[in-house]
Amino acid sequence: MATTATFEYAVRDRGGKVVTGKIEADSPAAVAAKLKSMGYAPLQITKQKSGGLNLEISLPKLGSQVKLKELAVFCRQFSTMINAGLSMLRALSILEEQQPNKEFSKIIGEMRQKVEAGAALSITMADNPRVFPPLMVNMIKAGEVGGFLDQVLLQIADNYESEVKLRSKVKSAMTYPVAVLIMAVLLTMGMLLFVVPTFTGLFASMNAELPAPTRILVALSDLLKVGAVPLVLLSIAGFFGWMRVRHHDSVRNIVDPLKLKVPVFGTLFQKIALARFCRNLGTMLASGVPILQSLDIVADTSGNVVVARAVRDIQESVRRGESLTEPLRRHDVFPSMVSQMLAVGEDTGALDAMLHKIAEFYDDEVDAMTDQMTALIEPIMIAILGGIVGSMIVALYMPIFSIFDHIGAK
Repeated sequence: MATTATFEYAVRDRGGKVVTGKIEADSPAAVAAKLKSMGYAPLQITKQKSGGLNLEISLPKLGSQVKLKELAVFCRQFSTMINAGLSMLRALSILEEQQPNKEFSKIIGEMRQKVEAGAALSITMADNPRVFPPLMVNMIKAGEVGGFLDQVLLQIADNYESEVKLRSKVKSAMTYPVAVLIMAVLLTMGMLLFVVPTFTGLFASMNAELPAPTRILVALSDLLKVGAVPLVLLSIAGFFGWMRVRHHDSVRNIVDPLKLKVPVFGTLFQKIALARFCRNLGTMLASGVPILQSLDIVADTSGNVVVARAVRDIQESVRRGESLTEPLRRHDVFPSMVSQMLAVGEDTGALDAMLHKIAEFYDDEVDAMTDQMTALIEPIMIAILGGIVGSMIVALYMPIFSIFDHIGAK
């Protein structure tokens, strides 16, 4: 006789209500068959864990270990297999076997088991919100309903590949100034801790009043000797504290508006947010997701709370029957070019294509702006680093120069 086990399930009844419970069976497939015979639509079936020594111990993770690039590759390969005529279960099995990321491979395996038990692909993805964002889940759901899942997967892959390209471009532009800034801080601390103290004894033997820049430099050196360790510990604690709270709404409500007002960088942040908004909204509309649902999801993917608030306001206006472009004009974060191009898209019935054209335009703008900033920042950072080191050297040698002037005067 087959060994039975207890399974926990979540189903949707004929009225659309989600019902949960437990049932004994020999496999998930048997549970799904029994629930379907009872008139339920299975959403999730999981085997109940036994107690005692068999309990699994898992440590909490800091975040998703699946990168956006891996999601893009997953979607493109998945689309190719389905388009080639492979069944969904066979495609998921192949993707599970060839996935180098162990965590992602495990998640794909769990998805395959749930699909085999009768769950929809979008439902299995929604069970892993750390890996599959809402944008992807809703597009997959629209593709399942419309019967064009392979096309939706290709659109998701194109979307994520564009996002990866945008992120890498911004990161490469910011790497140089951040590296030079860290070098400047370390060099300044090194001089204050090791170079300046060697001159302190010499200054004390002069029995003369030191110039103001030299006194400031010596005071900073003495202060850093006492506070170096607390400063390093405070910096580390501040970094981890910031990484912990930077996504909280209370913090974003203060930081995100300031980011858009920073000279030069504010324009870059705005163009990045607009590129994401237009690309994500265009992709979801092209996939058949309703516009109100698309706006609700896209608001959280722009990366800036100012754009998110504007999108929420646009969503409410569209819900009241207004066009998309009319409320768009009321928000300064959207340039007039965006509203004018979207008005043309609405009139011609090609809103999704126009959104992709706007996203491509801002992607090119970000590329050009980051190239200009990289070329401009490099000499500026070199000048700043040279100015810091040069001013410290001048401050150290000013007392010696004053002694030579005093001897020459005698």
